[in-house]
Amino acid sequence: MMTKTKLADLQTAALKATEAARQIAEKADADPSTWSEQVRSEYDAEMKKGRDLLDQIKVAKADLAVLDEAKGLAAEIGQPAVDDIESQGQRPVRERVKSLGLQVVDSQAFKDALAPYKGAPIPERSRFQTDPIGMKGLFVGGTDTSAGAFVVNEQTGIVETLGRKELTIRDLVSVRRTGSDAVEYVAQTSHTNAAAVVAEATSSAAPTAPGTAGALVLNPNGGYKPEGSWAYERKVANVKTIAEWVPATKRALADVAALEGLINDELRADIAETEEAQILNGDGTGENLTGINAWSGIQTQTFSTDIFESIRKGITKARTVGRVNPNAVVVNPVDAEKIDLAKDLNGTYRYGGPQYMGGRTVWNLPVVESETQAAGTALVGDFQKAVLWDREQTTVTITDSHADFFIRNMVAILAEERLAFAVTRPTAFVKVATA
Repeated sequence: MMTKTKLADLQTAALKATEAARQIAEKADADPSTWSEQVRSEYDAEMKKGRDLLDQIKVAKADLAVLDEAKGLAAEIGQPAVDDIESQGQRPVRERVKSLGLQVVDSQAFKDALAPYKGAPIPERSRFQTDPIGMKGLFVGGTDTSAGAFVVNEQTGIVETLGRKELTIRDLVSVRRTGSDAVEYVAQTSHTNAAAVVAEATSSAAPTAPGTAGALVLNPNGGYKPEGSWAYERKVANVKTIAEWVPATKRALADVAALEGLINDELRADIAETEEAQILNGDGTGENLTGINAWSGIQTQTFSTDIFESIRKGITKARTVGRVNPNAVVVNPVDAEKIDLAKDLNGTYRYGGPQYMGGRTVWNLPVVESETQAAGTALVGDFQKAVLWDREQTTVTITDSHADFFIRNMVAILAEERLAFAVTRPTAFVKVATA
């Protein structure tokens, strides 16, 4: 708070600055146009200091005049108001911010109302009125006695969740639609390739009967073509349901518009995470899907030297036995880290290093990270040979018809999806040990 002592200090400092400027001018040449750059700079600095202090002096005088007027008004109000005005100079800045009296007398609206009287006492019968004075200090403070109880929290709408794993597998497999609860497909179980070079027939003799019961004996010069064999099996993938529900109050749904959407999104994400877990690791028991890693007939590759050699051997098996061109390698982030940090004998990162901007690949196959894939095992294969049939995409239903929810003003929010899954060619996949 400005006092007469502080005003005097400002005046003293201003006189000192102007005196310094005068002395500089007297020592220099009489013609200012011939002053050196240094003299001009020193003179200008002192004059600027004096002008700045003069501005502060004007403000200080105005403040003191306002306080004197406020004290006169407070005297008419009574002793408590006088004490409040007098005590402003002794209160810490933090407390002065909260003071109602100081905010009134220091406001521009109060100063404008006093301006017509030009510092003279307000006539007894004069009408005195200010514009509305904002009392922000009433609602700001660090103590319970500074009106902090009136603070109302602002609702930002931000809801920070715990975060989720990235889901990548659904984008790899073949996704189709179905309108049935069971999906039928045909898988080839064996294939004998008997194709061979055949000489032209040189004999028209018919097959002869064997000496004992058995197949007819073909004439070796008859030009007979070899017979191959294929075997197929009809298989069925049953539609299964993945579902989850959570309780909520009707008040929460009504009062927080974003809550319903948040719950819907979280439920859908829960369903999607479980779906990926089923596609990769479902064990086929009960209502579980049978995932790729648990599917009967997929190939395996033991660890060989390092993760790169092991994956390469897995690729060979997928091509030579599964008769596919693998399109991805699925690994846990732990194994992806091994790939990224691998160095050659010269200490150089084998796969581009931290500044590499391209997609991560191993043996020209894209590396796909999935936390659902177990660490220590990579899955190599043609993921189009795994098919997901959507029977009913994720839906969300809200109802109060659950237990006693109706009389408790609560609702159950249910999300579910129905799907079937099958690996149509198991040998197209190879589980590779990476350690």
